[in-house]
Amino acid sequence: MDLSFGPRYEDFRSEVRKFIQEHGSKSPQAGNSGSKKAMAWQSLLIENGYAARTIPKDYGGYGGSPDIIESRIIAEEFSKDQISTGLGGQGISMLVPVLLEMGSEAQKKQFIEPTIRGEMLWCQGYSEPGAGSDLASLSTKAVLDGDDWVINGQKIWTSTAHLADWIFCLVRTEPSKPKHQGISFLLFQMNTPGIEIRPLVDMTGDANFNEVFFTDVRVPKDQIVGERGQGWMVANAILGHERGSLAPPDAAQSRFNGVIKLMEEKNFSGEKLMDNPVFRDRLMKIQGRILAMKCNDLRLLSAKINKNQDTQLASMIVKLQGTELRHELESLAIDVMGELGLAYGDNPFIKGGGSWQYQYMYYLGLIIGGGTSQIQKNIISERGLGMPKEPKIEKKG
Repeated sequence: MDLSFGPRYEDFRSEVRKFIQEHGSKSPQAGNSGSKKAMAWQSLLIENGYAARTIPKDYGGYGGSPDIIESRIIAEEFSKDQISTGLGGQGISMLVPVLLEMGSEAQKKQFIEPTIRGEMLWCQGYSEPGAGSDLASLSTKAVLDGDDWVINGQKIWTSTAHLADWIFCLVRTEPSKPKHQGISFLLFQMNTPGIEIRPLVDMTGDANFNEVFFTDVRVPKDQIVGERGQGWMVANAILGHERGSLAPPDAAQSRFNGVIKLMEEKNFSGEKLMDNPVFRDRLMKIQGRILAMKCNDLRLLSAKINKNQDTQLASMIVKLQGTELRHELESLAIDVMGELGLAYGDNPFIKGGGSWQYQYMYYLGLIIGGGTSQIQKNIISERGLGMPKEPKIEKKG
């Protein structure tokens, strides 16, 4: 049985392989997303159509037509050699797709190109101390005063706020309306007077999250995406992109290839753990889940072109399965390294620059971020499978 994509696509695969062979050494290492090397790599990828492939040239992209199989081939070949597929982050993965769909022409021209080239970093102002899983209960308010919105309130768990140039932020602009209808989606700079950022150090030792406080922050009234009071619709579109971007299967495949290399190395006892049936069984189980996620990803990609497909359930499982899979994958790598798997920080014997240990802890956080696994399971069971809603405990007195 011939399962190849056909001559045209195999020729395209050869083009991708040639690019990797000629330029793969320019790929930055993991964790260097803000470096000059990473930004130069991003520009090279865009120029050759391996990043921002379908974003119009008018907005700084490559301007290619959507092609599911070409996208799959690019992902496969880059992951084989553990080559970076370019910059990510909340601006590129979440905001840009929504601006293309819902932003004004002026917003597209102002924000998309510098964002996809890594020149403009973004953070997301969603969660609040009293509005996490129930995001629509947010209380940060914006009041229109002349030509400006005046914002007061607080956000928490704001990733990269201490590094970001801009924020896309949910605020309550219509306090008298039902909670889902009174929210607006604003864009503003993080150096605006009245913004205070307090980093939160997590178990990795880094400040990946922040508290952000707004005191009489003035934002031009035209820096709103969509109409006033339509922020919940924009937020839901963003959340769909966020949950799909937290643990893409191709990134998992690349890390999986790294685990294979670790298992092929001899440990202190002179043993290759690839020959150990217990570790090999764990590896194969993870491989099966990665293959399943890649097939699910193809289904979602095809639905973007074939609009009649029902992919509601397929999209719901991405965040839950992807983040838990990555955490399990990083855990396997730590076990494979034995006592070296416990090393962290400034240690001369550490492998992979400590990325396995870092990602193990980081993905534990992502299992919570973007909607906890428990919340995801509720959404899948109630909205996807039509099961009865979880009973709510009535408050006494």
